Amino acid sequence: MLCYNVTVGCCGYEVSRMREINAIIEHVEQKCKANGKQLTTKRKLVLRALVHANKALSAYELVDYCQTHFDQIIPAVSVYRILDFLEGEHLAHKLQVSNKYIACSHILCGHQHGTPQFLICSKCDKIIEQTIAPEMITGLQSNARQEGFTLVNPQLEISCVCDECAK
Repeated sequence: MLCYNVTVGCCGYEVSRMREINAIIEHVEQKCKANGKQLTTKRKLVLRALVHANKALSAYELVDYCQTHFDQIIPAVSVYRILDFLEGEHLAHKLQVSNKYIACSHILCGHQHGTPQFLICSKCDKIIEQTIAPEMITGLQSNARQEGFTLVNPQLEISCVCDECAK
C-alpha cells in the first residue's frame, strides 16, 4: 500500500499539486528536525523536484529539472550529496538498474517500512513501490547463503509492463 500517491489531474492541477508538494516538504522538514537533521534549501529543492517530477530522474536530469521547472541552478556535485542525504533519511530511493532516483512513496508515513520492491514499466517508465514481506527477504538471504553469497542490498527492481501499456 502506498502512503502517498501522485496522480495527474487536469483543471487546477498545478495549484493543488503545488499545495500537496509544499505539504510534503513541510512534513519532511519537521521529520528531519525531530531527528536532528536539517532540510536545507538545496535539499528541499532536490526533494521537491523528485516529488514534482513523479518519475525517476538521474542526478543530471535533476540538475536540468530544477533549472527548467524551478529556475534554480544547482551543481551536479551538490545533487549527488543531497541524494545521499535523502537516501540516508529514507526519503528517496536509488534505482540501481537505471542509476536514477525516485521519491519514497512512504514519505509521509511516520512508521518504518521494509525493503522496497519496484515494479517498473519497461514501456512508459511508470514505477510503483511496494514493500517486500520480511519472510521473503529471509528466504532470499538463505538462498544466497546456500550459494556462497551474502545479500548486500535486498531491494528488488522488476521489469514489467503496466496495464495501460499492455493494451
